[in-house]
Amino acid sequence: MKQNARLPLILAVDDEASNLQLLRQILQDHYRLLFAKDGARALELARQEHPDLILLDVMMPGMTGHEACRTLKADPATAAIPVIFVTALSDQDDEVRGFDMGAVDYITKPVSAPIVRARVRTHLSLVRMDELKDSRLQIVQRLGLASEYKDNETGMHVIRMSHYARLLGIAAGMSEAQADDLLHAAPMHDVGKIGIPDRILQKPGPLDPDEWAIMKSHATIGADIIGDHPHGMLKLARNIALSHHEKWDGSGYPGGLAGEAIPLEGRICAIADVFDALTSERPYKKAWLVQDAVEFLLKQRGAHFDPRLVDLFVEQLPAILAIKEKWAETPLGAAA
Repeated sequence: MKQNARLPLILAVDDEASNLQLLRQILQDHYRLLFAKDGARALELARQEHPDLILLDVMMPGMTGHEACRTLKADPATAAIPVIFVTALSDQDDEVRGFDMGAVDYITKPVSAPIVRARVRTHLSLVRMDELKDSRLQIVQRLGLASEYKDNETGMHVIRMSHYARLLGIAAGMSEAQADDLLHAAPMHDVGKIGIPDRILQKPGPLDPDEWAIMKSHATIGADIIGDHPHGMLKLARNIALSHHEKWDGSGYPGGLAGEAIPLEGRICAIADVFDALTSERPYKKAWLVQDAVEFLLKQRGAHFDPRLVDLFVEQLPAILAIKEKWAETPLGAAA
């Protein structure tokens, strides 16, 4: 019977044909299946077919399951494939060793059909969730980059300021997970510039009052583009787009928020954004010296910027400069 190509593909590996036949009976109605009777063939199929999950026996002649798993995890082409050991070994030390090799789960023989199905379903769901999260993140990053094509900024700007923001978030007390969300959300800070006419966004001279009013609307346009979300990285991105031009003293836009009424992520990105803009060369200006940019942040401490965050940013300056060097730009006018 022809298998549905959209079903997940599972590679089952065992030197006993009866064990493979049992796994076939358990899984064949819901998955596409591949079979191997030794570690070498398992590695060959994994590289050729890239299955969604591998069920791997441990005690096999020649290459053991542990050795095969170690090889899979060392190869970038197969490292992300989840491996579940299926084995008669039930000692706790054996399980620990399996997890150390990179396995995601451990099923003991004789296998139970409901347990096999449940474990397989669970780990395939986790893979799907990771893929969706990665796809969403790439879309967010690309949309953030798209806004830079409308402006005089560069893709390196959003990379640097995002890493500055993550570093400052950690210093301000965020968890690693919260800071990672900030890193991924920060590139969306100016996405609203997509909605600003080029005649204003790329005007070489000063903006008149009407033009400036239109320019300031990019904050609310960005929030509209991102949309309302109850939680997570996209909620963070919306808050940043809407609040990174607010000022500590209440003189910013679009809401005239002051002090801690400004979301923490907006206050962090304001500093990261301005510092990188000042220290970067653009067609209309030379790059400021780092010392001059730091003096500007200190001068605006308590006016434009959150005083505590400015102090924390200055404390992190060695790490900030390492980020700046890592994602440096080619000087304008340099030969390609």
